[in-house]
Amino acid sequence: MEEQEELFGKEEHWDNMPEFLQEKQEDPFSTITVRFETEEDLNDFSQKIGQKLTPLSKSIWHPYKSHWGDEVNNLRWQDES
Repeated sequence: MEEQEELFGKEEHWDNMPEFLQEKQEDPFSTITVRFETEEDLNDFSQKIGQKLTPLSKSIWHPYKSHWGDEVNNLRWQDES
């Protein structure tokens, strides 16, 4: 508890803060693993399914679904000046 107080301060500093609730992430119906021998094979698959894939890609939704969620995709920064 002392370590937590060092990081975040005493509890009274957090009074009247808004509650944070994170909604449960949607579980997929099914998951498969696809392996590629070459980057060319990955690029060919990427083109065929119409989704951007890189050697660093770990997962995708099909059909495409942003991992940021629809709400985030609709947000825009606006300068008030």
